[in-house]
Amino acid sequence: MPSASNKKGGSGKKGKAAKSTAGKGSKTRKSAGKTAVADAPDVTNYASATKWLLSHTDYERMRVVAYNTRTFSLDRMRRLLDALGNPHEQIRCVQVAGTKGKGSTCAMLAAMLKSCGYTVGLFSSPHLVDLRERITIDGNMISHADLTEIFRLIAEAEPSIGKNRPSFFEVMTAAALRYFADEAVDIAVLETGLGGRLDATTAVTPMITGMTHISHDHMNILGEELESIATEKAGIFKRDVPAISVEQEPEVAKVLDDAAESVGTTLQYTGKDIEFSHRFEADRELGPHTRLSITTPSSRWEHLAVPLRGEHQAHNCALALSMLDRLKSLGFEAPQDKVIAGLDATLLPGRMEQVWDTPRVVVDGAHNAASIQALIRSLGAHITYDSLVLVFACGQDKDVTGMLKQVALGADKVIFTRSRANPRAVEPDDLQSRFGDLTSKMCQVAPNLEEAIKLAGRAVSREDIIVITGSFYLVGEARKYFQDAAAKAGR
Repeated sequence: MPSASNKKGGSGKKGKAAKSTAGKGSKTRKSAGKTAVADAPDVTNYASATKWLLSHTDYERMRVVAYNTRTFSLDRMRRLLDALGNPHEQIRCVQVAGTKGKGSTCAMLAAMLKSCGYTVGLFSSPHLVDLRERITIDGNMISHADLTEIFRLIAEAEPSIGKNRPSFFEVMTAAALRYFADEAVDIAVLETGLGGRLDATTAVTPMITGMTHISHDHMNILGEELESIATEKAGIFKRDVPAISVEQEPEVAKVLDDAAESVGTTLQYTGKDIEFSHRFEADRELGPHTRLSITTPSSRWEHLAVPLRGEHQAHNCALALSMLDRLKSLGFEAPQDKVIAGLDATLLPGRMEQVWDTPRVVVDGAHNAASIQALIRSLGAHITYDSLVLVFACGQDKDVTGMLKQVALGADKVIFTRSRANPRAVEPDDLQSRFGDLTSKMCQVAPNLEEAIKLAGRAVSREDIIVITGSFYLVGEARKYFQDAAAKAGR
């Protein structure tokens, strides 16, 4: 096992869709804010910019969060966007919500649109290693200089919106929208953060909304029952903005149907309104993989290879293809050969990603029970191994018992730890105790990831596999650990 050691964004070519009316470059940004405040914070370089950002409340890191319109305020978000010149009105967007699969769906949709010749902004969360991962154009992260400049604009505009400061996520969302408008992207793909009804991305009126699978997560904020969680997710629906969803549990589908009817929009489901099927197979070229067939109003796809591992990714891929098809009805061009090439080029770090070869180490940001279950199934389908050693950590706001039940079903040995970056992390000893109440399987505790990796390295043979999962914080820390190890080894 290794021991611990340590792009500039661009808009690329312009596509066929109507361009934004926003200009480009610092001249546009200097005039975007309506109110410049003389005593605004000193944001002059990337270090001071990130320090200023971190002075905002980050609800992703808090143990207890009051879920109300003061904490998560769309009015505040709209005032912030207004102070920045309303960049969200200058670009065309799609928005994706749901519990699991949002990042995958957004990544595949963005990759297909890019391959079709469009300049594509992608706003996603959380980041794994670099904050700038959240804001990309055509796969390139926003530059340090551009992000610093936009943060400076927001810092100048912030006092004008009132004493209730925007949150970390609201600042990042506003920065992404300002950047996408400045760079005149053809379309922006927005991944919803938490819930939907009060999420900062919901300040945008998208062309289409997509809904991935809804399951239990953030119950301390969104509610214990699936119906209450679905109600919050359905808050992204808007009048006359078509919505597409993957197949859902009956109680979830009823909530979504009622919400769509209430706001006055259409809602279609893949596998129901949109013909969809998938199967698992293996061949010499691709190895084990999933293929799907889907018939949309203007396209028919037969036995299309899903680019990401896991049977569940077929549902996310079908949703992305269905959203792309709806964009075709709104004037976007999507030749089948370009779409296939885009899918093949999809990259999504931190999801079933092998980060080390000997022993094999895989990281996956499975952060709820359904995702852990999907991960275990995907490992069995795609990777041959003798024993599975699972390094696990999670936050206090998660369905800890549900996740541990899935861990007990799939892992041969478990090492509980915590991420240094997650203040909400469940203590490893507590995880071990709760795991012991569910099963007699072997487990150990490590105070941090580095020690957990050392323990795992001593527990595996050549044919075994180590999987690090349960928390995006932990996965991000693991990716950085192995990146540093590879750099030190000269790889």
